[in-house]
Amino acid sequence: MQMSPMPMTARVKGMNSRSRLRLRNLSTALSNGGPEALAWGIVIVVFGAMAQSASLAEMASMQPIAGAQYHWTHNLAPANQKRFITWMQGWVTWFAWISTLAGVANTTATMIQGLASVNYPEYEPKQWHITLIIVGMLIVQVLMNMYTFWLIPWIEMLAGILHICLLIVFLVVLAALAPRHTPEFVFLHTQSTSGWANFPAWNIGLLTPVWGFVDSKLSVAGFDGAVHMSEEVRRAKQAVPRSIFYTVIANGILAYAMAVCMLFTMGSVEEAQKSSFPIIEICRQATGSVKAATAMVSGLLVISLSVNLASIASVSRLTWAWARDGALPQWFSHIDRKHNVPIRAVWLPVVIVMMLACLNIADGAAFGAFVALGSIGLFMSYFIAISCMVHNRFQKHAAPLGNWNMGIWGLPVNVFALVYTAWVTVWLAFPSALPVTGENMNYAAPIFGASTLFAFVYWFIKGRTRWEGLNKEVIRLAVEGGALQLK
Repeated sequence: MQMSPMPMTARVKGMNSRSRLRLRNLSTALSNGGPEALAWGIVIVVFGAMAQSASLAEMASMQPIAGAQYHWTHNLAPANQKRFITWMQGWVTWFAWISTLAGVANTTATMIQGLASVNYPEYEPKQWHITLIIVGMLIVQVLMNMYTFWLIPWIEMLAGILHICLLIVFLVVLAALAPRHTPEFVFLHTQSTSGWANFPAWNIGLLTPVWGFVDSKLSVAGFDGAVHMSEEVRRAKQAVPRSIFYTVIANGILAYAMAVCMLFTMGSVEEAQKSSFPIIEICRQATGSVKAATAMVSGLLVISLSVNLASIASVSRLTWAWARDGALPQWFSHIDRKHNVPIRAVWLPVVIVMMLACLNIADGAAFGAFVALGSIGLFMSYFIAISCMVHNRFQKHAAPLGNWNMGIWGLPVNVFALVYTAWVTVWLAFPSALPVTGENMNYAAPIFGASTLFAFVYWFIKGRTRWEGLNKEVIRLAVEGGALQLK
């Protein structure tokens, strides 16, 4: 069956450390490198994300397919290692997207709780409140993905319009009402209050804009998410690569404008850093009103809800593809005949996230540990796929490029993307502050190691002997640009 086409300072007590880190990304940058790290670091990140997205766009033009990274790896990897690398890539990507969904849901839920705390001082936030918000939000958005999937493109379009409108609102309000910092403060002021020396602090501060592009916080939908919807996009070989690349360019410009404006107008740095929600405190200082700050941040909440909705759609298609290719049970590759949606694949990642969210009740750090996997897992999936692309360029009988390609600039851009990805991946494993404790520990590396170990062991249990590899008919249809059919 063919699927439907995809046409104010208020601390929030009880939030786990990872939640605080995600919502206090601005505080992380200010305490690791200071304003200079954010003002200049975001330029590096935008160029790095452009290189990553351009490299992925080239591969998407060759094979616009829901499996994305693991399909491209299979297409471009050395022949004698193709099955093993594809297997590892598929599991790394799937675990990373489950973690990313958990992170987006957790951020959105904590934002809701934070706005409640700001407006109702008598409210005492609890860990289990976050879990209930996550579960309720996911159930509603799963039902939307199941029964009103046709609405999601319209919601995404409206979120995109709101994205632009909010940028204008924030720029006008902050520029007109907020106090001013000097250019020296924005572009030359370096500070490290996290315990790290200047060099590691600057690189850890760089992760603030990195998280924005990886976890879809600065864009309505991250460039990786669009790839997994490829099989439901008309003229996917042309539309998907353009969407991947130009989304990063557009959001890079918008993000830089917003970051520089915020640094010039953020008011008291100390007050912003004390707040669990710096953006609320910055807006409160600018407007002098909690209600006005709440209205502005509520717009960001709407976008975050839209990102969560889109994330469910993307991870469900990746789950469906991975089941269709035999790594996950084939039962999850079923397409509902009435709604033309892989309902079982929609529910699987959501149920996993709901179960993980229950860890918040007993120990928020445990849930945060799994959420930490998202960024490092996605970066590793990019690194594997782009490495295979570089390998392919040097082959005598290289796989042909698609219509969207970078020509002679392809290899230099791929190499720069690899260097950038590897460099950032190293710092993604660092804790944001010293001394390291159980609460502020960055569990990204050990959790990534555990998920990779699972995939490696499972390879010897099933992959090496019982896994038949990717569905060749699906690959053929993707390359030819035909609509995929499931019988």
